[in-house]
Amino acid sequence: MSTTPTATPDATPDAARTAGQAPQRYDAIIIGAGMSGMYQLHRLRALGMSVRVFEAGSGVGGTWYWNRYPGARFDSESWSYGYSFSDEILKAWDWTEHFAPQPETLRYLEFVADTLDLRRDITFDTRVRSAAFDDTAGLWRIETTTGLTAEARFLITAVGPLSAPTMPKLPGIDTFKGASYHTGLWPHHPVDFAGKRVAVIGTGASGVQTIQEVAKVAGHLTVFQRKPNWCAPLHNAKITPEEQRRIKASYDEIFARCRESHGCFIHKADPRKAMEVSPEAREAFYEKLYGEPGFGIWIGNFRDVLSDEAANATLTDFIARKIRARVKDPRIADKLIPKDHGFGTRRVPLETNYYEVYNQDNVELVDLRETPIERITETGIRTSDRDFAFDIIIYATGFDAVTGALDRIDVRGTGGLSLRQKWAEGPRTYLGLMTAGFPNLLTLVGPHNSATFCNIPRCIEQNVDWVTDLLRTMRDKGLTRVEATRDAEDAWTAHVIELGQKMLFTKVDSWFMGINSNVEGKQTRTFLLYSGGAPMYREKCDEVAARDYEGIALA
Repeated sequence: MSTTPTATPDATPDAARTAGQAPQRYDAIIIGAGMSGMYQLHRLRALGMSVRVFEAGSGVGGTWYWNRYPGARFDSESWSYGYSFSDEILKAWDWTEHFAPQPETLRYLEFVADTLDLRRDITFDTRVRSAAFDDTAGLWRIETTTGLTAEARFLITAVGPLSAPTMPKLPGIDTFKGASYHTGLWPHHPVDFAGKRVAVIGTGASGVQTIQEVAKVAGHLTVFQRKPNWCAPLHNAKITPEEQRRIKASYDEIFARCRESHGCFIHKADPRKAMEVSPEAREAFYEKLYGEPGFGIWIGNFRDVLSDEAANATLTDFIARKIRARVKDPRIADKLIPKDHGFGTRRVPLETNYYEVYNQDNVELVDLRETPIERITETGIRTSDRDFAFDIIIYATGFDAVTGALDRIDVRGTGGLSLRQKWAEGPRTYLGLMTAGFPNLLTLVGPHNSATFCNIPRCIEQNVDWVTDLLRTMRDKGLTRVEATRDAEDAWTAHVIELGQKMLFTKVDSWFMGINSNVEGKQTRTFLLYSGGAPMYREKCDEVAARDYEGIALA
């Protein structure tokens, strides 16, 4: 029997018992108990507000609760990723690897939840179905898939940018008699690949991590590649006791360094341009970055490699040569090298011996541009070329990024306008934190704010702190309503587009630009990311606050 993944959890008995009861009233409702939702709950409780978090999963963690696939781990340095606000947590927690695996990250977030006693204000196994603003009462009213209802003055969305998994539009998915899994909805029980015939569809970040682990034990692994991605080495290692002491003594410096960089990583762009140095010096610099851990090769490179085509071409050529050197069969290497975009213009997966996987006798690469999948069968996958038999199919087919999780909730503002309808031609926001026509709605990790293109906890803390300060100001002044003005929204959206047009990634189809071939209406490029960098974004937000929340109608 097929185990085709689903994104809809069953109602828990506790949730079911609340169905039909009068709605509970809170000062604020938060959707999602991942990193942003947990921190926002902590900050609002300190203001003395009554808060309820609704979480679809059975535990905290968000991304790290759902994504349990083989090989799932950080690609930002673990010690730069955790929360910075609590000295108690920083001193108590020891990271074991420079790039922590998913089980460790989830344990960390569970530790934070326990340390701060967050679970008592979280309702688990409860997905928000709809949220509607009552203009007369000045309240948001939510309904859940369990039948539970609640209302609050403020509605804060803490749904991650990659939290709405998508399945490919392939006939026959439900007919497969083996086991099937989506990487973003991985089961909590172990999955045994030893000796099995396994298929992986997709070679994005989750696909790359899955492939390099499954290939170690599978009897035969077939990778169905829709489009090749540029990848770079992770260079992970255990953290030694001496390193641990050094890290803990340097947290202030580490977080300050993150604040100064474009994406809040420890890697800061080189101030030089690629063509300002000799070819020999440029090659040596690329070689150095390629041999170092983390995202340096992507975001610690020359400052123009993501904005200038000629500069990007030099880096792209370097990475292509590295792939050809690591893959023995030139024909396979050529299939793994993207031809439609330069290095770094799509999200760069970090890997550990990913390319060497294709040198193994038990691994086969199927290029879907040459032989596309026609359907899923009872026994496996049929392409235009042949039938494949499998025991397990893994869908590493990504997410309806950034806006997708919000699209799956029926959010309606004044006059019954739906958020999905308003953003049908692309999102329109102010600071990426609010949108006109939706009073008292605050989007922590939505489109147009820096958290969508960032070492996300660093940007989450900025956004949560700013929202908390806004709500504190409103409380102190006896105000109950906040809404972006249309003019401010127009100006901010134009600002986001203007910045994005300077970047090469706007010329490429990817989730950065809202493209998802598996989602109706997501085939046209739009601007989802704030590409000006975290320091610029922080400055803009601080300026708005300093000017008595310019562009925001408060009442």
